[in-house]
Amino acid sequence: MPLFPKAIDQHKLEKPEVPNGLGAVYVLLSAIYLFALHVYNVEGALALASCILFGGFMGLFDDWVDLRWRYKAITPVFAAIPLIALRQGETVMATYIFGKIDFGIYYYLIIAPLIVTIITNSVNQLGGLNGLETVCPLIVMLGLMVASPTHQVLLVVPVLITAVLAFFNFRGRIFVGNVGSFALGITIASYAIIANIEQTLVISCLPYIFNASLINLNYIVWRRRPKLILLPDGRLTANHRRSLQTLIAHGKKLTERQIVAIIASTFIFTTALALLVGMRT
Repeated sequence: MPLFPKAIDQHKLEKPEVPNGLGAVYVLLSAIYLFALHVYNVEGALALASCILFGGFMGLFDDWVDLRWRYKAITPVFAAIPLIALRQGETVMATYIFGKIDFGIYYYLIIAPLIVTIITNSVNQLGGLNGLETVCPLIVMLGLMVASPTHQVLLVVPVLITAVLAFFNFRGRIFVGNVGSFALGITIASYAIIANIEQTLVISCLPYIFNASLINLNYIVWRRRPKLILLPDGRLTANHRRSLQTLIAHGKKLTERQIVAIIASTFIFTTALALLVGMRT
């Protein structure tokens, strides 16, 4: 019996079966590393480890029972509990337009849970193509590290593990599954809160937010879901614009890697923009 269950790669003509759920490796190794940092009293390590473990459990549970979106959308709220209980992050947020705003206790009660919920769900909704679930979070994580030198030790091992998974995921050798996408989403959201770089997070994640908004709008209003069409030559196209992927592939014939490269490029742009804006605030 294989250690990890296999899932069919739907965007390949031969429909190969690929080991799924390798995000569990990310969860376990990142948590062990962060607990080790906590032993040495590194600030934020315990909270980030707790959030990653919660995200991993939530994703694993979703892989088992296939949660409905109505339940999946609200469960990340509970992942913010470690951040609230340990009072991670500062209540003062820097914004490019309004300057610094002190939200006081409402930061922990409303802002932090909202950030974790929106970002985690948005990250989880951008997937289905080899590399998307790992390459895009990796780009954002690297940008967050650059933006927060005093906290970047927290992401050293998580980034290295994500890079290894991204290498194999992009080549179609593994899937990280919901356990991986939820854990990675909670990682970047929680880290941004701990490091007090929420503005950098939001700008970096604009492609995630745009994609999720497009998917949710189409489903809530018209009950339509996005779907890429696999052509006989192995390329992909779309006859609608209901997600970032189908928007890019609409009316075109692109390979899976071309679509992933285009989307990854948008993350490179938004992350660079976030760093630039952060330098000016």
